[in-house]
Amino acid sequence: MAFKNFSILTLFIFLFISILISFPLSSLADNSNVPPQKICEDTLDPPFCKTLFSIENGTIFDYGRFSIKKSLSQSRKFLNLVLSQLQNKSSLSQPTISALKDCQFLAQQNFEYLSNTNHSTHNTNDVLSVSQGEEFQTLLSAVLTNQETCLDGLITIASDQKVIDDFSSILLNDTKLHSVSLALFLKGWVPNIKKQTSWPRNGRHLDFHNGRLPLNMSKGVKALYDSARAHGRKLLQTIDESVTISDIVIVSQDGSGNFTNITDAIRVAPNNTVSSINGYFLIFVTEGVYQEYVSIPKNKKYLMMVGDGINRTIITGDHNVVDGSTTFNSATFAVVAEGFIAVNMTIRNTAGASKHQAVALRNGADLSTFYSCSFEGYQDTLYTHSMRQFYRECDIYGTVDFIFGNALVVFQNCNIYPRLPSSGQFNAITAQGRTDPNQNTGISIHNATIKPSDDLAPVIGTVNTYLGRPWKEYSRTVYLQCFMDSFISPSGWREWSGDFALSTLYYAEYNNTGVGSDTSMRVNWVGYHVIINATDAANFTVSNFLDGDSWLPQTGVPYFSGLI
Repeated sequence: MAFKNFSILTLFIFLFISILISFPLSSLADNSNVPPQKICEDTLDPPFCKTLFSIENGTIFDYGRFSIKKSLSQSRKFLNLVLSQLQNKSSLSQPTISALKDCQFLAQQNFEYLSNTNHSTHNTNDVLSVSQGEEFQTLLSAVLTNQETCLDGLITIASDQKVIDDFSSILLNDTKLHSVSLALFLKGWVPNIKKQTSWPRNGRHLDFHNGRLPLNMSKGVKALYDSARAHGRKLLQTIDESVTISDIVIVSQDGSGNFTNITDAIRVAPNNTVSSINGYFLIFVTEGVYQEYVSIPKNKKYLMMVGDGINRTIITGDHNVVDGSTTFNSATFAVVAEGFIAVNMTIRNTAGASKHQAVALRNGADLSTFYSCSFEGYQDTLYTHSMRQFYRECDIYGTVDFIFGNALVVFQNCNIYPRLPSSGQFNAITAQGRTDPNQNTGISIHNATIKPSDDLAPVIGTVNTYLGRPWKEYSRTVYLQCFMDSFISPSGWREWSGDFALSTLYYAEYNNTGVGSDTSMRVNWVGYHVIINATDAANFTVSNFLDGDSWLPQTGVPYFSGLI
Protein backbone atom coordinates (compact mmCIF):
# COMPACT_ATOMS: atom_id res chain seq x y z
CA MET A 1 0.00 0.00 0.00
CA ALA A 2 2.84 2.39 0.87
CA PHE A 3 4.53 1.52 -2.43
CA LYS A 4 1.31 2.29 -4.30
CA ASN A 5 0.96 5.70 -2.58
CA PHE A 6 4.58 6.50 -3.37
CA SER A 7 3.98 5.70 -7.03
CA ILE A 8 0.95 7.96 -7.19
CA LEU A 9 2.86 10.80 -5.49
CA THR A 10 5.75 10.35 -7.87
CA LEU A 11 3.37 10.42 -10.81
CA PHE A 12 1.80 13.71 -9.64
CA ILE A 13 5.23 15.28 -9.13
CA PHE A 14 6.28 14.15 -12.61
CA LEU A 15 3.13 15.58 -14.17
CA PHE A 16 3.53 18.88 -12.28
CA ILE A 17 7.13 19.27 -13.46
CA SER A 18 6.10 18.36 -17.01
CA ILE A 19 3.43 21.05 -17.00
CA LEU A 20 5.90 23.66 -15.75
CA ILE A 21 8.41 22.72 -18.43
CA SER A 22 5.86 22.71 -21.25
CA PHE A 23 4.02 25.87 -20.19
CA PRO A 24 4.70 28.48 -22.93
CA LEU A 25 5.81 31.25 -20.62
CA SER A 26 6.48 31.26 -16.90
CA SER A 27 4.35 34.00 -15.41
CA LEU A 28 6.62 34.11 -12.35
CA ALA A 29 9.69 34.68 -14.49
CA ASP A 30 7.92 37.14 -16.77
CA ASN A 31 6.69 39.27 -13.85
CA SER A 32 9.98 39.27 -11.97
CA ASN A 33 11.89 42.55 -11.72
CA VAL A 34 15.12 42.73 -13.69
CA PRO A 35 17.50 45.58 -14.59
CA PRO A 36 17.47 47.17 -18.07
CA GLN A 37 20.75 45.53 -19.09
CA LYS A 38 19.17 42.11 -18.63
CA ILE A 39 16.08 42.96 -20.66
CA CYS A 40 18.17 44.56 -23.41
CA GLU A 41 20.27 41.46 -23.99
CA ASP A 42 17.66 40.14 -26.42
CA THR A 43 17.50 43.29 -28.56
CA LEU A 44 19.45 44.03 -31.72
CA ASP A 45 21.31 47.00 -30.16
CA PRO A 46 21.68 46.47 -26.37
CA PRO A 47 23.67 49.71 -25.70
CA PHE A 48 20.96 51.79 -27.40
CA CYS A 49 18.22 49.83 -25.64
CA LYS A 50 19.70 50.61 -22.20
CA THR A 51 19.62 54.36 -22.90
CA LEU A 52 15.81 54.23 -23.17
CA PHE A 53 15.07 53.25 -19.59
CA SER A 54 15.54 55.31 -16.43
CA ILE A 55 14.06 52.72 -14.05
CA GLU A 56 16.46 50.46 -12.19
CA ASN A 57 14.23 47.37 -12.22
CA GLY A 58 11.01 46.31 -13.90
CA THR A 59 9.18 43.42 -15.52
CA ILE A 60 9.34 42.61 -19.21
CA PHE A 61 5.85 44.09 -19.49
CA ASP A 62 6.98 47.36 -17.87
CA TYR A 63 9.86 47.72 -20.31
CA GLY A 64 7.79 46.59 -23.28
CA ARG A 65 4.94 49.00 -22.60
CA PHE A 66 7.36 51.89 -22.09
CA SER A 67 9.13 51.15 -25.37
CA ILE A 68 5.92 50.74 -27.38
CA LYS A 69 4.51 54.00 -25.97
CA LYS A 70 7.75 55.78 -26.81
CA SER A 71 7.61 54.33 -30.33
CA LEU A 72 4.05 55.63 -30.66
CA SER A 73 5.10 59.07 -29.45
CA GLN A 74 8.03 59.21 -31.84
CA SER A 75 5.88 58.09 -34.76
CA ARG A 76 3.53 61.01 -34.05
CA LYS A 77 6.45 63.45 -33.88
CA PHE A 78 7.88 62.18 -37.14
CA LEU A 79 4.52 62.44 -38.91
CA ASN A 80 4.12 66.02 -37.70
CA LEU A 81 7.63 66.82 -38.90
CA VAL A 82 6.85 65.47 -42.38
CA LEU A 83 3.58 67.40 -42.52
CA SER A 84 5.33 70.57 -41.44
CA GLN A 85 7.98 70.13 -44.12
CA LEU A 86 5.33 69.60 -46.80
CA GLN A 87 3.41 72.69 -45.67
CA ASN A 88 6.56 74.73 -46.32
CA LYS A 89 7.56 73.03 -49.55
CA SER A 90 8.11 76.08 -51.74
CA SER A 91 11.87 75.69 -51.48
CA LEU A 92 11.90 71.95 -52.13
CA SER A 93 12.41 70.15 -55.41
CA GLN A 94 9.61 68.03 -56.85
CA PRO A 95 11.53 64.74 -56.30
CA THR A 96 12.00 65.64 -52.63
CA ILE A 97 8.30 66.46 -52.29
CA SER A 98 7.41 63.10 -53.87
CA ALA A 99 9.66 61.26 -51.42
CA LEU A 100 8.18 63.17 -48.45
CA LYS A 101 4.64 62.33 -49.55
CA ASP A 102 5.59 58.65 -49.44
CA CYS A 103 6.98 59.24 -45.95
CA GLN A 104 3.72 60.92 -44.91
CA PHE A 105 1.68 57.92 -46.06
CA LEU A 106 4.03 55.47 -44.34
CA ALA A 107 4.21 57.52 -41.13
CA GLN A 108 0.42 57.59 -40.92
CA GLN A 109 0.42 53.81 -41.21
CA ASN A 110 3.04 53.51 -38.48
CA PHE A 111 1.06 55.67 -36.11
CA GLU A 112 -1.99 53.45 -36.68
CA TYR A 113 -0.04 50.19 -36.27
CA LEU A 114 1.65 51.37 -33.08
CA SER A 115 -1.63 52.72 -31.69
CA ASN A 116 -3.24 49.30 -32.17
CA THR A 117 -0.28 47.54 -30.56
CA ASN A 118 -0.21 49.97 -27.64
CA HIS A 119 -3.93 49.50 -27.05
CA SER A 120 -3.61 45.72 -26.91
CA THR A 121 -0.60 45.66 -24.58
CA HIS A 122 -1.53 48.57 -22.31
CA ASN A 123 -3.18 46.63 -19.50
CA THR A 124 -2.11 43.08 -20.32
CA ASN A 125 0.50 41.15 -18.36
CA ASP A 126 -0.26 37.86 -20.07
CA VAL A 127 0.75 36.37 -23.37
CA LEU A 128 -1.59 37.00 -26.28
CA SER A 129 -3.16 34.23 -28.31
CA VAL A 130 -1.05 32.81 -31.13
CA SER A 131 -3.15 34.64 -33.75
CA GLN A 132 -2.92 37.95 -31.88
CA GLY A 133 0.81 37.52 -31.39
CA GLU A 134 1.31 36.98 -35.11
CA GLU A 135 -0.96 39.90 -35.98
CA PHE A 136 0.99 42.40 -33.86
CA GLN A 137 4.36 40.97 -34.84
CA THR A 138 3.23 41.60 -38.42
CA LEU A 139 2.28 45.20 -37.57
CA LEU A 140 5.55 45.93 -35.77
CA SER A 141 7.49 44.30 -38.60
CA ALA A 142 5.68 46.60 -41.03
CA VAL A 143 6.60 49.64 -38.92
CA LEU A 144 10.28 48.87 -39.50
CA THR A 145 9.63 48.23 -43.20
CA ASN A 146 7.88 51.59 -43.54
CA GLN A 147 10.81 53.36 -41.91
CA GLU A 148 13.19 51.75 -44.38
CA THR A 149 10.92 52.55 -47.34
CA CYS A 150 10.75 56.22 -46.39
CA LEU A 151 14.53 56.37 -46.06
CA ASP A 152 15.12 54.54 -49.34
CA GLY A 153 12.84 56.95 -51.19
CA LEU A 154 14.63 60.00 -49.81
CA ILE A 155 18.05 58.61 -50.65
CA THR A 156 17.01 57.45 -54.14
CA ILE A 157 15.33 60.52 -55.61
CA ALA A 158 15.38 63.47 -53.20
CA SER A 159 17.70 66.28 -54.25
CA ASP A 160 17.63 68.53 -51.17
CA GLN A 161 20.61 67.37 -49.14
CA LYS A 162 19.63 69.05 -45.89
CA VAL A 163 16.26 67.30 -45.92
CA ILE A 164 17.97 63.99 -46.68
CA ASP A 165 20.47 64.45 -43.85
CA ASP A 166 17.94 65.64 -41.27
CA PHE A 167 15.33 63.01 -41.99
CA SER A 168 17.85 60.19 -42.37
CA SER A 169 19.21 60.85 -38.89
CA ILE A 170 15.74 60.82 -37.35
CA LEU A 171 14.65 57.74 -39.27
CA LEU A 172 17.70 55.74 -38.26
CA ASN A 173 17.33 56.65 -34.59
CA ASP A 174 13.59 55.92 -34.54
CA THR A 175 14.22 52.60 -36.30
CA LYS A 176 16.43 51.53 -33.39
CA LEU A 177 13.59 52.38 -31.01
CA HIS A 178 11.02 50.45 -33.05
CA SER A 179 13.39 47.48 -33.18
CA VAL A 180 13.53 47.45 -29.37
CA SER A 181 9.72 47.58 -29.23
CA LEU A 182 9.45 44.58 -31.54
CA ALA A 183 12.00 42.57 -29.56
CA LEU A 184 10.37 43.31 -26.19
CA PHE A 185 6.90 42.64 -27.57
CA LEU A 186 8.01 39.18 -28.67
CA LYS A 187 9.70 38.56 -25.33
CA GLY A 188 6.69 39.62 -23.26
CA TRP A 189 3.46 39.01 -25.12
CA VAL A 190 4.11 36.28 -27.67
CA PRO A 191 3.73 32.65 -26.57
CA ASN A 192 7.08 30.92 -26.41
CA ILE A 193 5.68 27.93 -28.22
CA LYS A 194 6.49 26.66 -31.67
CA LYS A 195 3.61 26.04 -33.99
CA GLN A 196 3.12 22.39 -34.81
CA THR A 197 4.79 21.54 -38.07
CA SER A 198 2.46 19.90 -40.56
CA TRP A 199 2.99 18.89 -44.15
CA PRO A 200 0.23 16.77 -45.63
CA ARG A 201 1.55 15.36 -48.90
CA ASN A 202 -1.75 15.73 -50.71
CA GLY A 203 -1.97 19.33 -49.53
CA ARG A 204 -5.29 21.11 -49.42
CA HIS A 205 -7.55 22.20 -52.23
CA LEU A 206 -10.54 24.42 -51.71
CA ASP A 207 -13.26 25.94 -53.84
CA PHE A 208 -11.65 27.80 -56.74
CA HIS A 209 -11.30 25.50 -59.73
CA ASN A 210 -9.84 26.63 -63.06
CA GLY A 211 -10.63 30.25 -62.38
CA ARG A 212 -14.15 29.65 -61.10
CA LEU A 213 -15.40 30.43 -57.62
CA PRO A 214 -18.61 29.36 -55.90
CA LEU A 215 -20.39 32.52 -54.83
CA ASN A 216 -23.27 33.13 -52.47
CA MET A 217 -25.28 36.16 -53.58
CA SER A 218 -28.79 37.52 -53.56
CA LYS A 219 -31.03 37.29 -56.62
CA GLY A 220 -30.45 40.94 -57.49
CA VAL A 221 -26.69 40.67 -57.24
CA LYS A 222 -26.73 37.40 -59.19
CA ALA A 223 -28.69 39.06 -62.00
CA LEU A 224 -25.95 41.66 -62.36
CA TYR A 225 -23.31 38.97 -62.26
CA ASP A 226 -25.05 36.88 -64.91
CA SER A 227 -25.19 39.86 -67.24
CA ALA A 228 -21.52 40.63 -66.60
CA ARG A 229 -20.17 37.18 -67.31
CA ALA A 230 -21.85 37.22 -70.72
CA HIS A 231 -18.90 39.41 -71.76
CA GLY A 232 -16.39 36.57 -71.54
CA ARG A 233 -15.67 33.14 -70.19
CA LYS A 234 -17.70 31.80 -67.29
CA LEU A 235 -15.12 32.54 -64.65
CA LEU A 236 -17.47 32.20 -61.71
CA GLN A 237 -20.12 29.73 -60.70
CA THR A 238 -22.78 29.51 -58.03
CA ILE A 239 -22.85 25.89 -56.99
CA ASP A 240 -21.54 25.40 -53.46
CA GLU A 241 -22.07 29.03 -52.50
CA SER A 242 -19.13 29.05 -50.10
CA VAL A 243 -17.93 32.65 -50.54
CA THR A 244 -20.41 35.38 -49.71
CA ILE A 245 -20.76 38.36 -52.04
CA SER A 246 -22.51 41.39 -50.55
CA ASP A 247 -22.79 43.37 -53.77
CA ILE A 248 -21.34 43.61 -57.25
CA VAL A 249 -20.52 46.33 -59.77
CA ILE A 250 -19.41 45.91 -63.36
CA VAL A 251 -16.57 47.79 -65.05
CA SER A 252 -16.81 47.77 -68.84
CA GLN A 253 -15.18 50.12 -71.30
CA ASP A 254 -18.09 49.88 -73.75
CA GLY A 255 -20.46 51.49 -71.26
CA SER A 256 -22.57 48.39 -70.68
CA GLY A 257 -21.55 48.11 -67.02
CA ASN A 258 -21.86 50.37 -63.99
CA PHE A 259 -18.54 52.12 -64.63
CA THR A 260 -16.06 52.53 -67.46
CA ASN A 261 -12.99 52.68 -65.19
CA ILE A 262 -11.81 50.76 -62.14
CA THR A 263 -11.14 53.74 -59.89
CA ASP A 264 -14.78 54.85 -59.91
CA ALA A 265 -15.87 51.33 -59.00
CA ILE A 266 -13.53 51.29 -56.00
CA ARG A 267 -14.99 54.57 -54.71
CA VAL A 268 -18.47 53.07 -54.29
CA ALA A 269 -17.21 50.04 -52.35
CA PRO A 270 -18.32 50.07 -48.69
CA ASN A 271 -15.91 51.33 -46.08
CA ASN A 272 -14.36 49.23 -43.32
CA THR A 273 -16.12 45.92 -43.86
CA VAL A 274 -15.40 43.99 -40.67
CA SER A 275 -14.66 40.58 -42.21
CA SER A 276 -15.42 38.29 -45.13
CA ILE A 277 -18.39 36.95 -43.15
CA ASN A 278 -20.16 40.21 -44.04
CA GLY A 279 -19.47 39.45 -47.69
CA TYR A 280 -16.99 40.64 -50.29
CA PHE A 281 -17.76 43.61 -52.51
CA LEU A 282 -17.11 42.26 -55.99
CA ILE A 283 -15.79 44.41 -58.82
CA PHE A 284 -16.04 42.52 -62.10
CA VAL A 285 -13.67 44.05 -64.68
CA THR A 286 -14.52 42.95 -68.21
CA GLU A 287 -12.04 42.40 -71.00
CA GLY A 288 -10.03 45.46 -72.06
CA VAL A 289 -6.83 47.44 -71.57
CA TYR A 290 -7.29 49.84 -68.65
CA GLN A 291 -4.68 52.59 -68.69
CA GLU A 292 -5.08 53.84 -65.14
CA TYR A 293 -3.28 53.82 -61.80
CA VAL A 294 -5.36 51.81 -59.39
CA SER A 295 -5.13 52.40 -55.65
CA ILE A 296 -7.17 50.50 -53.08
CA PRO A 297 -6.97 52.42 -49.77
CA LYS A 298 -7.06 50.90 -46.31
CA ASN A 299 -10.78 51.58 -45.72
CA LYS A 300 -11.89 49.42 -48.71
CA LYS A 301 -11.51 46.16 -46.82
CA TYR A 302 -12.59 42.75 -48.13
CA LEU A 303 -12.88 43.81 -51.72
CA MET A 304 -12.70 41.20 -54.50
CA MET A 305 -11.70 42.14 -58.05
CA VAL A 306 -12.21 39.61 -60.83
CA GLY A 307 -11.22 40.02 -64.46
CA ASP A 308 -11.94 38.15 -67.68
CA GLY A 309 -8.57 36.40 -67.54
CA ILE A 310 -4.84 36.91 -67.91
CA ASN A 311 -4.08 38.99 -71.01
CA ARG A 312 -7.79 39.77 -71.38
CA THR A 313 -8.32 42.18 -68.47
CA ILE A 314 -5.15 44.29 -68.44
CA ILE A 315 -4.29 47.19 -66.14
CA THR A 316 -1.26 49.12 -67.35
CA GLY A 317 0.94 52.10 -66.53
CA ASP A 318 4.53 53.26 -66.98
CA HIS A 319 5.62 55.28 -63.91
CA ASN A 320 9.28 54.77 -63.04
CA VAL A 321 12.21 56.16 -61.07
CA VAL A 322 14.09 57.59 -64.06
CA ASP A 323 11.14 59.84 -64.84
CA GLY A 324 10.80 61.06 -61.25
CA SER A 325 8.67 58.60 -59.31
CA THR A 326 9.81 56.91 -56.15
CA THR A 327 9.91 53.14 -56.39
CA PHE A 328 7.08 53.04 -53.86
CA ASN A 329 4.88 55.34 -55.90
CA SER A 330 5.70 53.95 -59.35
CA ALA A 331 3.15 51.13 -59.04
CA THR A 332 0.45 50.66 -61.65
CA PHE A 333 -1.67 48.92 -59.03
CA ALA A 334 -1.31 49.54 -55.28
CA VAL A 335 -3.33 47.97 -52.48
CA VAL A 336 -3.24 48.35 -48.68
CA ALA A 337 -6.81 47.25 -47.81
CA GLU A 338 -7.04 44.16 -45.61
CA GLY A 339 -8.55 41.01 -47.11
CA PHE A 340 -8.17 42.03 -50.77
CA ILE A 341 -8.57 39.33 -53.45
CA ALA A 342 -7.68 39.66 -57.15
CA VAL A 343 -8.42 37.01 -59.76
CA ASN A 344 -7.88 36.58 -63.51
CA MET A 345 -6.16 39.77 -64.60
CA THR A 346 -2.86 41.16 -65.84
CA ILE A 347 -1.09 44.08 -64.15
CA ARG A 348 1.73 45.72 -66.13
CA ASN A 349 4.37 48.38 -65.96
CA THR A 350 5.55 49.10 -69.49
CA ALA A 351 8.35 51.55 -68.64
CA GLY A 352 10.96 49.07 -69.88
CA ALA A 353 14.36 47.90 -68.69
CA SER A 354 16.07 51.25 -69.32
CA LYS A 355 13.82 53.04 -66.82
CA HIS A 356 15.14 50.99 -63.87
CA GLN A 357 12.71 50.65 -60.92
CA ALA A 358 9.17 50.48 -62.27
CA VAL A 359 6.59 48.57 -60.22
CA ALA A 360 3.55 46.79 -61.63
CA LEU A 361 1.97 45.76 -58.31
CA ARG A 362 2.73 47.14 -54.86
CA ASN A 363 1.04 45.17 -52.12
CA GLY A 364 0.93 46.21 -48.46
CA ALA A 365 -2.44 44.62 -47.74
CA ASP A 366 -2.69 42.20 -44.84
CA LEU A 367 -4.30 38.84 -45.58
CA SER A 368 -4.34 39.56 -49.32
CA THR A 369 -4.58 36.97 -52.08
CA PHE A 370 -3.83 37.00 -55.80
CA TYR A 371 -5.02 34.04 -57.85
CA SER A 372 -4.43 33.42 -61.55
CA CYS A 373 -2.97 36.88 -62.17
CA SER A 374 -0.01 38.02 -64.26
CA PHE A 375 2.50 40.68 -63.23
CA GLU A 376 4.65 42.11 -66.03
CA GLY A 377 7.56 44.49 -65.80
CA TYR A 378 11.34 44.60 -65.78
CA GLN A 379 13.16 45.88 -62.70
CA ASP A 380 11.07 45.69 -59.48
CA THR A 381 7.94 44.23 -61.07
CA LEU A 382 6.25 42.88 -57.95
CA TYR A 383 6.69 44.84 -54.73
CA THR A 384 5.56 42.61 -51.87
CA HIS A 385 5.99 45.53 -49.56
CA SER A 386 4.65 44.40 -46.16
CA MET A 387 2.05 42.37 -44.22
CA ARG A 388 0.81 38.80 -44.98
CA GLN A 389 0.26 37.82 -48.62
CA PHE A 390 -0.47 34.75 -50.77
CA TYR A 391 -0.09 34.24 -54.55
CA ARG A 392 -1.37 31.15 -56.34
CA GLU A 393 -0.98 30.15 -60.02
CA CYS A 394 0.32 33.57 -61.02
CA ASP A 395 2.76 34.50 -63.81
CA ILE A 396 5.58 36.87 -62.88
CA TYR A 397 7.88 38.52 -65.44
CA GLY A 398 10.92 40.71 -64.81
CA THR A 399 14.66 41.26 -64.81
CA VAL A 400 16.43 42.84 -61.82
CA ASP A 401 15.03 42.15 -58.32
CA PHE A 402 11.63 41.61 -59.83
CA ILE A 403 10.09 40.00 -56.73
CA PHE A 404 11.12 42.22 -53.83
CA GLY A 405 9.99 43.79 -50.57
CA ASN A 406 9.56 42.75 -46.95
CA ALA A 407 6.18 41.05 -46.68
CA LEU A 408 5.48 37.66 -45.15
CA VAL A 409 4.61 36.01 -48.45
CA VAL A 410 4.16 32.62 -50.05
CA PHE A 411 4.08 32.04 -53.82
CA GLN A 412 2.56 28.69 -54.71
CA ASN A 413 2.28 26.98 -58.11
CA CYS A 414 3.40 30.17 -59.87
CA ASN A 415 5.30 30.57 -63.15
CA ILE A 416 8.35 32.81 -62.88
CA TYR A 417 9.78 34.16 -66.14
CA PRO A 418 13.06 36.11 -66.06
CA ARG A 419 13.22 38.16 -69.24
CA LEU A 420 15.88 39.91 -71.32
CA PRO A 421 17.45 42.79 -69.34
CA SER A 422 19.34 45.82 -70.61
CA SER A 423 22.80 45.25 -72.02
CA GLY A 424 25.29 44.40 -69.28
CA GLN A 425 22.61 43.65 -66.69
CA PHE A 426 21.96 40.34 -64.91
CA ASN A 427 18.67 38.92 -63.68
CA ALA A 428 17.90 38.49 -59.98
CA ILE A 429 14.52 36.95 -59.28
CA THR A 430 14.25 38.10 -55.64
CA ALA A 431 15.56 40.89 -53.42
CA GLN A 432 14.09 40.35 -49.99
CA GLY A 433 14.22 43.28 -47.55
CA ARG A 434 14.18 42.04 -43.94
CA THR A 435 16.19 44.46 -41.75
CA ASP A 436 15.64 42.91 -38.32
CA PRO A 437 15.85 39.25 -37.25
CA ASN A 438 12.69 39.66 -35.15
CA GLN A 439 10.58 40.48 -38.21
CA ASN A 440 8.41 37.55 -39.28
CA THR A 441 8.93 38.40 -42.94
CA GLY A 442 10.40 36.53 -45.88
CA ILE A 443 9.72 35.10 -49.34
CA SER A 444 8.74 31.44 -49.73
CA ILE A 445 8.45 30.15 -53.29
CA HIS A 446 6.77 26.75 -53.38
CA ASN A 447 6.24 24.43 -56.35
CA ALA A 448 7.02 27.17 -58.87
CA THR A 449 8.15 26.68 -62.45
CA ILE A 450 11.12 28.91 -63.33
CA LYS A 451 11.81 29.23 -67.04
CA PRO A 452 13.19 31.96 -69.33
CA SER A 453 10.69 34.22 -71.05
CA ASP A 454 10.41 34.11 -74.83
CA ASP A 455 12.77 37.07 -75.30
CA LEU A 456 15.44 35.63 -72.99
CA ALA A 457 15.35 32.00 -74.16
CA PRO A 458 17.35 32.51 -77.40
CA VAL A 459 20.23 34.26 -75.56
CA ILE A 460 20.29 32.59 -72.14
CA GLY A 461 24.03 31.94 -72.43
CA THR A 462 24.74 35.68 -72.44
CA VAL A 463 22.73 36.65 -69.33
CA ASN A 464 23.33 35.46 -65.78
CA THR A 465 20.14 34.70 -63.88
CA TYR A 466 20.18 34.29 -60.09
CA LEU A 467 17.59 33.15 -57.55
CA GLY A 468 18.12 36.29 -55.51
CA ARG A 469 20.42 38.73 -53.79
CA PRO A 470 20.33 40.32 -50.31
CA TRP A 471 18.76 43.75 -50.50
CA LYS A 472 18.81 44.12 -46.71
CA GLU A 473 20.88 42.65 -43.89
CA TYR A 474 18.55 39.84 -42.76
CA SER A 475 17.19 38.96 -46.20
CA ARG A 476 15.23 35.67 -46.13
CA THR A 477 14.16 33.64 -49.18
CA VAL A 478 13.50 29.93 -49.72
CA TYR A 479 12.67 27.80 -52.76
CA LEU A 480 10.73 24.60 -52.04
CA GLN A 481 9.98 21.84 -54.57
CA CYS A 482 10.38 24.15 -57.57
CA PHE A 483 11.38 23.34 -61.15
CA MET A 484 14.43 25.37 -62.20
CA ASP A 485 15.41 25.35 -65.85
CA SER A 486 19.05 25.16 -66.95
CA PHE A 487 19.54 28.93 -67.32
CA ILE A 488 19.84 29.48 -63.53
CA SER A 489 23.45 30.35 -62.68
CA PRO A 490 25.27 27.40 -61.03
CA SER A 491 26.15 29.63 -58.05
CA GLY A 492 22.42 30.24 -57.59
CA TRP A 493 22.67 33.48 -55.66
CA ARG A 494 24.49 36.79 -56.10
CA GLU A 495 25.92 39.20 -53.53
CA TRP A 496 24.54 42.72 -53.25
CA SER A 497 27.78 44.52 -52.42
CA GLY A 498 30.86 42.68 -51.24
CA ASP A 499 30.24 40.59 -48.15
CA PHE A 500 27.17 42.60 -47.07
CA ALA A 501 24.61 40.36 -45.33
CA LEU A 502 26.24 37.09 -46.39
CA SER A 503 26.41 35.84 -42.81
CA THR A 504 23.11 37.31 -41.58
CA LEU A 505 20.80 36.39 -44.48
CA TYR A 506 18.85 33.14 -44.68
CA TYR A 507 18.66 31.63 -48.17
CA ALA A 508 17.62 28.03 -48.63
CA GLU A 509 16.64 25.43 -51.21
CA TYR A 510 14.74 22.20 -50.69
CA ASN A 511 14.04 19.32 -53.04
CA ASN A 512 13.94 21.36 -56.24
CA THR A 513 14.16 19.77 -59.68
CA GLY A 514 15.52 20.63 -63.13
CA VAL A 515 19.08 21.25 -64.30
CA GLY A 516 19.13 24.67 -62.64
CA SER A 517 18.42 23.16 -59.22
CA ASP A 518 21.84 21.48 -58.91
CA THR A 519 23.31 22.78 -55.63
CA SER A 520 26.82 21.33 -56.04
CA MET A 521 28.27 24.66 -57.18
CA ARG A 522 26.14 27.00 -55.09
CA VAL A 523 27.57 29.87 -53.02
CA ASN A 524 29.34 28.96 -49.78
CA TRP A 525 27.93 31.81 -47.69
CA VAL A 526 27.30 31.28 -43.99
CA GLY A 527 23.64 32.19 -44.50
CA TYR A 528 22.99 29.80 -47.41
CA HIS A 529 21.46 26.38 -46.72
CA VAL A 530 20.47 23.27 -48.58
CA ILE A 531 17.57 21.90 -46.54
CA ILE A 532 17.62 18.12 -46.22
CA ASN A 533 14.95 17.51 -43.60
CA ALA A 534 11.31 17.80 -44.66
CA THR A 535 10.34 19.02 -41.21
CA ASP A 536 12.73 21.96 -41.56
CA ALA A 537 11.37 22.74 -45.03
CA ALA A 538 7.79 22.63 -43.72
CA ASN A 539 8.55 25.70 -41.58
CA PHE A 540 8.19 27.74 -44.79
CA THR A 541 4.87 26.34 -46.02
CA VAL A 542 1.48 28.04 -46.12
CA SER A 543 0.38 26.46 -42.86
CA ASN A 544 3.48 27.12 -40.76
CA PHE A 545 5.08 30.21 -42.29
CA LEU A 546 1.98 32.15 -43.34
CA ASP A 547 -0.53 30.66 -40.89
CA GLY A 548 -2.69 30.36 -43.99
CA ASP A 549 -5.03 27.74 -42.57
CA SER A 550 -6.50 30.44 -40.32
CA TRP A 551 -7.47 32.83 -43.15
CA LEU A 552 -7.11 31.39 -46.66
CA PRO A 553 -10.20 29.12 -46.49
CA GLN A 554 -12.47 32.18 -46.36
CA THR A 555 -11.11 33.33 -49.75
CA GLY A 556 -12.07 30.16 -51.62
CA VAL A 557 -8.64 30.12 -53.27
CA PRO A 558 -7.01 26.65 -53.52
CA TYR A 559 -3.75 26.00 -51.71
CA PHE A 560 -1.48 23.36 -50.29
CA SER A 561 -1.14 23.61 -46.52
CA GLY A 562 2.23 21.90 -46.53
CA LEU A 563 4.73 20.21 -48.79
CA ILE A 564 3.54 18.19 -51.78
